[in-house]
This record gives sequence, structure tokens and C-alpha cells, in this order.
Amino acid sequence: MDTERVRALLCAIEKGSLTAASEELGYTTSGISRMMAALEEETGFALLVRGREGVFPTEECRQLLPVMRRLLAVADAYSQTAGEISGLARGTIRIGTSYYAYYRQFAELIADFGREYPGIKIELLDGTSTELLQAMDEHRADLCIISRRPGNYNWTLLKKDRLLACLPEDHPLAGRKRFPVSAFAEEDFIELYPGKETDNSRMLQQHNITPKVKYSTSDNYAAYAMVAAGLGIACTNAIIGESFTEGVRYLPLTPAQTVEIGIATPKAKSLSPAAKRFTDFALEHFKK
Repeated sequence: MDTERVRALLCAIEKGSLTAASEELGYTTSGISRMMAALEEETGFALLVRGREGVFPTEECRQLLPVMRRLLAVADAYSQTAGEISGLARGTIRIGTSYYAYYRQFAELIADFGREYPGIKIELLDGTSTELLQAMDEHRADLCIISRRPGNYNWTLLKKDRLLACLPEDHPLAGRKRFPVSAFAEEDFIELYPGKETDNSRMLQQHNITPKVKYSTSDNYAAYAMVAAGLGIACTNAIIGESFTEGVRYLPLTPAQTVEIGIATPKAKSLSPAAKRFTDFALEHFKK
């Protein structure tokens, strides 16, 4: 099976468009279409549904996606190992973080790594901790900075972070030293990343609390702006709340709630040579 056709298929599914996939991979749109037709002929059934809104995987294709991703990961490892043998470090590494507080460190890290290994391409991913861990399980990410989740991976702790209540400055409870977790069920609540598993949703579920969701957003800036405007309260990681202070007040929770933030990497046997180089480089960087 031609792995470049598989790569093109996965890119088209991710981008939702054959045209976008062609731009990403450097092919013409007609070239991508021919690759998809050849792959479908080789597979024996349709892999994509084509419509006005773009392309989507068929149900049969969805069943093949985990195998395709493993196939592509092995192909990339082969190419990278061959490069190692020939003395040329090359490959693509996909790294992600759920916490933009680490973006600057990542940028410095990538710059330092790029000077030492210019042949290795780096792609950045974002998402919730649960989403990024799933991406790593599916070989779509090589390294992530996330809050700890159950799973079979290597873990390097960076810090323990607190969960905080975020209130308007003039809120009746803003003058208290702590915010009771149970009060999230009583106040108008601004939900971050609705429908997704987050540190906040996991904490609320653990305490059997159903918040009174008044507003929801997937934008941290929007959430804090709504809090500052008096539209409700929110729950946030301290490492994120440090960037938003105007018009809001942060209170530690009672009982205290903490999460572990760290670097998650696959087990060593599934790391590509390029990913292994970057992982070692990143761990040494963060130790400093």
C-alpha cells in the first residue's frame, strides 16, 4: 500500500477538503483526487463521502483509521531510521499543549532544537488534555504538555496546579478567602469547552456537581470577559488565570483541588527516532 496515499487521505479527513489537503501536501487537487481513487480501488470500497461541505470518512474508512495511522507511523519511523543511518536527522514531530502558558517555552525549545536539527520539521497541536492524549494514542502527536489522565504512557511532572473559582470583583463572595466547591451548583456558571472533558468538568463530576450553565465558550478570553462583566462565575486552572486579572477575583477552592501538569510521551518502543531526539531534548530543557 502506498503510504503517501494514506497520508493524503488522513490529511483530507483532517482538513475536511481535498483542496486543503493538496495545499498542505504540495499536490494539485486533481492529483489528490487520483490518489484517493487509486486507494479506494486498492481497498475495495469507498473511503470518502464527498459533499458540498467537504469530505468525510465512510463508516468503513472510520474502522480503518487506527490501522492507517499506525501504518503511517511505521512508515515515518522507517524513513527517519534510514536518515539516522545515513547521518541525516530528518522527520516530522507533532507536539501539543493544553496550556498556552507554555507556548513561549515551546517556542524557545523549538528554536534551539531547530538550530541543532534543521532537517526535522515540527508541527504544533492544541486541544484539551484528553484530546491531546487521544491524539498521542492514535499516533497523531509525539509529545504533549497536559494535565494527567489515565493511560499507558511516560509521564514527567512539571508542576502541581490549583483549580480556582473566577468571580467578578464585586461578587458577594469575592471577599472570602476560599470558594466552596458546592457553590458551583448555585451560581450562574460560564462553562469552558462545553461538551469536552476538562480539568473543570472532571472535578465537578467527581463531586457530583451539576453547575447552572448560563453561558458557554471555547475561548478563555471570552469566558473571563463575561465573568468581569458580571454574567456569572467560572472555574479555571491557576496557570491559565494568571493571564487574566482585570475585573475578576480568583479564590482557591475548598476542599482544595489540584491537578498535575506534565509532559506525556509514548512508551519508548513506539517513539520514532526524530521524536526520541526531541523528547530527550525537551526533557533536558524543562529540567533547566
